[in-house]
Amino acid sequence: MSKNDKLIRELIEQEDELQFDSFTDETALELGLKLVETAKARGHRITIGITRAEHRLFHYAFDGTSPDNDVWVDRKCRAVMRFRMSSYRLGVELANQGLTIKERYLIGPEECAPYGGAFPIVIRNVGVVGAIVVSGLAQEDDHALVVETLRSFL
Repeated sequence: MSKNDKLIRELIEQEDELQFDSFTDETALELGLKLVETAKARGHRITIGITRAEHRLFHYAFDGTSPDNDVWVDRKCRAVMRFRMSSYRLGVELANQGLTIKERYLIGPEECAPYGGAFPIVIRNVGVVGAIVVSGLAQEDDHALVVETLRSFL
């Protein structure tokens, strides 16, 4: 088993574990504020986005971020919504195959970003309904921040 196989298994387990019974606009606000609080306590300069379907429910950009972070949030979100998995898992699976997103799916990286930081909002017995996205750290750290915050939130 390769290192990537083990990581993919861990990412799938996270997606199976971190699911909601319901997800409202109020849930998005509470979760978004928890991400802001955690990032602020650690001195992170990130942009946060939470969407349900194509409805942006929460957005916050720390001082020191730029419009580029907004673009990354949107691109990572599109990866989650199209592939129904974390953007990090998508990137690791592509790397495991030795392919880019363009080679595998004929999608330009300017449309979907297969890099860590976007995590699916899954409602049990429903499926993926949205995404929680962080941009501004290394991809592993963006992903870890979302997962850690979701764990404590749920």
